[in-house]
Amino acid sequence: MLHIKGRVLTGPDPDGGVRDEMWVTGGRITFERPVGARDVTTVEGWALPGLVDAHCHVGLDAHGAVDAATAEKQALTEREAGALLLRDAGSPSDTRWIDDRDDLPRIIRAGRHIARTRRYIRNYAHEIEPEDLVAYVAREARRGDGWVKLVGDWIDRETGDLAACWPRGEVEAAIAEAHRLGARVTAHCFAEESLAPLVEAGIDCVEHATGLTEETIPLFAERGVAIVPTLVNIATFPRLAEGGEKKFPRWADHMRRLHERRYRTVGAAYDASIPVYVGTDAGGSLAHGLVAQEVGELVRAGLPASAALAAATWGAREWLGRPGLEEGAPADVVVYGSDPREDVRALAAPRRVILRGRVVG
Repeated sequence: MLHIKGRVLTGPDPDGGVRDEMWVTGGRITFERPVGARDVTTVEGWALPGLVDAHCHVGLDAHGAVDAATAEKQALTEREAGALLLRDAGSPSDTRWIDDRDDLPRIIRAGRHIARTRRYIRNYAHEIEPEDLVAYVAREARRGDGWVKLVGDWIDRETGDLAACWPRGEVEAAIAEAHRLGARVTAHCFAEESLAPLVEAGIDCVEHATGLTEETIPLFAERGVAIVPTLVNIATFPRLAEGGEKKFPRWADHMRRLHERRYRTVGAAYDASIPVYVGTDAGGSLAHGLVAQEVGELVRAGLPASAALAAATWGAREWLGRPGLEEGAPADVVVYGSDPREDVRALAAPRRVILRGRVVG
């Protein structure tokens, strides 16, 4: 049995969202002191629900699918960073074996990316043409855990710049099919032009969303479409632009401009009440375990510390349909040595990581 005492942060409300202690028994949370408790281990500090990385890729690296040992290492790295709930935003690997491991984070999968032919990173996605989009969305809706991932835009080699991947009619039909099957749809989008058609077609979330503008921000807010900005990934845009400038100068300039206004874009989205969640895009070319860094990036973009913290904890868990620190909930908890509401940098140094009721880090 575990006894966690100090400050248990059950929600964002500074008055009603803080308790002095809780217990873990049988792998679950209780706020009632168990009768006759023995062999109790006490952990002190500021307790949060396990952090959420709402955009990462377990089972994927820069070259495509990885073996089970590498996927395990990726998941363990997330765990050590306190990320105990992962939304895997596209992977060619079958990682369902992780669900049988009590020592690894919980994963919500979006199946495999669905991209236009030769319009995405090699070995990552199903690469198809628009007439097959509905069928592949249905396939991945059944394979995933309630999410499907589209590649909404990518570089068009003919124009030398970012361009939308799917015709309006096909994407409307595909999103409708996903919803019929009980899945939500998200899309990778860097550019401006791909956003409005996807939102008007009924999409539920957009990854990166660097192309948000004064025209599309109200549309996102009106429809309640969430964004996962992945600012630690957007930080790589200048390097990507430098590498591709000789062949695609128009694209390189576009990427630099999106990077330059990244903080203003996310800040404006938050100010317009667009739901914003924490995701790192780890697992492609980025290392895992960057969730604390991404929370800090949201603060730099203008989000209050409380909002950035919610985007990785209570708010993100509610959005994904998973419990936080609630009576009877599975005990996925991270304990810190200082108050992360005062300084989100505290998230970079977990004191204890508790997964399914066991101290694992």
